[in-house]
Amino acid sequence: MLVSLVIPVYNESSTLAELLRRCIAVDFPKELVIVDDCSRDGSREFLQELSEKGLEVLGGTPRNRNEVRVLFQPRNQGKGAALRRGFQEATGDIIIVQDADLEYDPRDIPRVIQPILDGEADVVYGSRFTGTPRRVLYFWHTVMNNVLTTLSNMTSGLNLTDMETCYKAFRSEVLRSVTVDEDRFGFEPEITAKISRGNWRVYEVPISYHGRTYEEGKKIGWKDGVRALYVIAKYAVKR
Repeated sequence: MLVSLVIPVYNESSTLAELLRRCIAVDFPKELVIVDDCSRDGSREFLQELSEKGLEVLGGTPRNRNEVRVLFQPRNQGKGAALRRGFQEATGDIIIVQDADLEYDPRDIPRVIQPILDGEADVVYGSRFTGTPRRVLYFWHTVMNNVLTTLSNMTSGLNLTDMETCYKAFRSEVLRSVTVDEDRFGFEPEITAKISRGNWRVYEVPISYHGRTYEEGKKIGWKDGVRALYVIAKYAVKR
């Protein structure tokens, strides 16, 4: 089965090439759908070169089938908008979100998609809090993640441990059944609410997590937490 990695990019020049090398080195047939959200740090120019010249720009050793498609947003719109476009363009049987930083390890992807390959799941979340190595960082981020996950569970009826995780894998027909409306980080609670309403089979598997600091380029902030609370409440009312 072809797996589409949808990779939103905004100002990730320090990690982007290495992340893509790690993606193509994992041994499964894959399509990299890279969506640049009007980066201003050189990421966009690098992706233009990648689009023109292909994988040799990256170096490294590709494994299995690798296809690369680069999409350029006409203006900066946010992660959710980039994912919406990437989902529309993806052609794989399985679609998974991959951030362009190095917080999430592409070597975990086979573990994440395995329940789908086994025919047991329609959607799989990778949890950072269920037993594999993770970098110890911000206490209040963990508290807020737990609050958001708990509130999401209360309104969706699911029992996830990590609603805000990047690694969310879907059978392609699942994403064809929903519309992503949120343009920024509100995507996470929105897609969770819509998945729960669709009665899809949802699994969760442990993943590693190599978090970064704000000095290293982390972007999510308290305003995104407030927006997530709003989105959870919005879809609770709609439910």
